[in-house]
Amino acid sequence: MASAADRAEAREIFKQLIEINTTDTPQGSVTAATSAMQKRFLDAGFPHEDVHLLGPDSHKQNLVVRYRAAGHPTQKPVLFLCHMDVVQALRSDWHTDPFQFVEKDGYYYGRGTQDMKDSDAILVATFLRLHREGYQPGRDLILALTADEEGGKFNGAKWLVQQHRDLVDAAYVINPDSGGVELDHGRPVVADVEATEKVYSDFQITAVDRGGHSSIPRPDNAIYELTTALNKLAAYSFPFELNAVTRTYFRNLSERETGQTAADMRAILATPPDMAAASRLSAEPSFNSNFRTTCVATRLSGGHANNALPQTAQANVNCRIFPGHSPEEIRQQLIALFADPKLSVRYVSDAGVVSDTAPDRKAMAPPAPIQEVFEPLTRITQQIWPGTPVTPVMENGASDSIYFAQAGIPCYGYSAVALERDDDRAHGQDERLPVDSYWKALDFFYAFARALGGQ
Repeated sequence: MASAADRAEAREIFKQLIEINTTDTPQGSVTAATSAMQKRFLDAGFPHEDVHLLGPDSHKQNLVVRYRAAGHPTQKPVLFLCHMDVVQALRSDWHTDPFQFVEKDGYYYGRGTQDMKDSDAILVATFLRLHREGYQPGRDLILALTADEEGGKFNGAKWLVQQHRDLVDAAYVINPDSGGVELDHGRPVVADVEATEKVYSDFQITAVDRGGHSSIPRPDNAIYELTTALNKLAAYSFPFELNAVTRTYFRNLSERETGQTAADMRAILATPPDMAAASRLSAEPSFNSNFRTTCVATRLSGGHANNALPQTAQANVNCRIFPGHSPEEIRQQLIALFADPKLSVRYVSDAGVVSDTAPDRKAMAPPAPIQEVFEPLTRITQQIWPGTPVTPVMENGASDSIYFAQAGIPCYGYSAVALERDDDRAHGQDERLPVDSYWKALDFFYAFARALGGQ
């Protein structure tokens, strides 16, 4: 368990990171955060040649720190991958300043407390503590703190893999941007380890009309056409699906749940699956997103004057695509669902480039479990949350693991952060993290890093 001094340092780092705006806006700078962490490592005595601040944009510099092994290691390094950027948050939407670190009622509040400056701070604190204690691993440990996972033109993980593979090449990647311990009213239910993930895609839906004077309204104006399409989308569910990872997840979870929920989980695993059970479970958003592709409108714009019928209306539809399906396949399904020749459905890349077709790429196949990862992960999890089963899951969002997976490097997502199922506030209002969860995750990663690094 971390000492009082170790905890004080970890809390100070967490506070520092929360109070640096790292959004993809003119006010934000990932470099401000990564350079602050660079200073901590250099001040602690890490060699300059092992602390790299680099990137393609002055505001999007990534930090790569290598903790050198003793002697001549024969094993490839372990990479801990953490993004530093956060989603924009408006002060008017929050009850506290999103870029102020606030502790109250047993929680830490601030943008990034869940996604994912908690893990950033924990890994920085872990590397510093190991160095301070004189720990000598048997293999190199690497920490990468990167830009633009949440969006933007300069995704740091992708750039490092493509431009500086030597700095981040590893036997495997541990990415705390996913996975964790699910709580049900304080009771640990299951510890999720990401084994595969959905494909992230944005689509621009546009309606165009000839417009006219607002004193002579017509029901077929651009906004009407667009909202009709979005209402169809809101009422639509993509087909129910399971794969090997989600089957394992619900099989393990059914042993921890009780009553109707447990019965329904067993029923969806039958052949054929019980669709009534699937419908009941789908009422829980986190379960629903494990069953299918999901798409939701996230931005709207339309019209050009208060006294004119709108000539153009536009929405961004964000989709998280179930493994086995491509963005282009989902684009075609949206076109068929809307069934309106007045609408266009175009793909929007991560860099914001709009095109008439979408990529055909599909989610990567999950890597086989590596014993040297899962043995200590399971053992340490059991020490902190006794009796909690560890199970592979599908990440319903998306993460930077994709870039390493595409490069042939196995990736596993686990944050060791315990959250209530109904208190996921990442990207949302009043984002917060239980104080106790922070300390337990800190203890986990200290032990886990030592286990992976060996002696």
